[in-house]
Amino acid sequence: MKRVVTLKEPSKLIIILAFASLYLIWGSTYLGIMIAIKSIPPFFMVAARFLGAGIILFTWCLFQGEKLPSFKTFCTIGLGGILMLFLGNGAVTWSEQYVPTGLAAIVVASVPLWFVLLDKKHWKYNFSNKFIIAGIIVGFAGVLMLFTGKGSIDLSGSKMKVISFFVLIVGTIGWAVGSLYSKYKVVEASTSMKVAVQMIVAGIVGVLAAILRNEQKDFVMSNVSWPSIIALLYLIIMGSLVAYMSYIWLLSVRPASLVGTYAYVNPVVAVFLGWLILDEAITTQQVVALVVILAGVILVNFSSDKKKVAEEKKVAMAEAKASVT
Repeated sequence: MKRVVTLKEPSKLIIILAFASLYLIWGSTYLGIMIAIKSIPPFFMVAARFLGAGIILFTWCLFQGEKLPSFKTFCTIGLGGILMLFLGNGAVTWSEQYVPTGLAAIVVASVPLWFVLLDKKHWKYNFSNKFIIAGIIVGFAGVLMLFTGKGSIDLSGSKMKVISFFVLIVGTIGWAVGSLYSKYKVVEASTSMKVAVQMIVAGIVGVLAAILRNEQKDFVMSNVSWPSIIALLYLIIMGSLVAYMSYIWLLSVRPASLVGTYAYVNPVVAVFLGWLILDEAITTQQVVALVVILAGVILVNFSSDKKKVAEEKKVAMAEAKASVT
């Protein structure tokens, strides 16, 4: 007779705090980025953030007795970091020089839609499901709403705002491509080691980008303000370590669909904090666009969750049948 091992249910308080860190910390990183780049050049800030967090996590992994990844594995993992962290987060950091934090967060809310469009392995299901197709159309209609009209991106206004909008779109695509690459590219390393390597590589590329853009020309360390330093430390410790570890832990104790609700809350938190602390204007068009984008994302995720439930039932029935025979 097999002994059944009962795992202890995690504390409700810890689960609540973990969700709060995803909702509030990740939602507040847009504000943190805006404050940090007030006196730190954007790509140097990206480099400092991810090198700092990556080295801390890498050191912790070695302290736990984990083996160093091979050079080939390091490069394989690092490519995901370049796509997600440097291209994805770097796009947000650079764009926030010219666009409000709330607007950046609303554009990033479209990431789940890019997952559907770019996940080739699931195209057959995705493009045969009317709810997913409707969700994609609705979601990108919200993105288009942001780009048109004086309430959001005014085409007759600043040229850099228009460019920043497209940079954000490229960043969201980079995040989606990097996430899918990391998901399907199997490597021998723990989750913590993968994240550490991704951060370190993204930080190194951030340094190179800063040098290529000649950010060092007018950058003087003594001119960095205390608010920027505090914001950078917040991004390193809370945004890149605490919140991400909470995310990984929650995935192990709660359904992915529930954990993924952070994507609905983050832009709301970012828009609110931008209005409260930075006095950023919130237009009716931005609010409507956010609602439309989130409606599209919910449609897509609802259909994806139904598929996962059906697959889990199919596997369970197969296992039950095998045990009987």
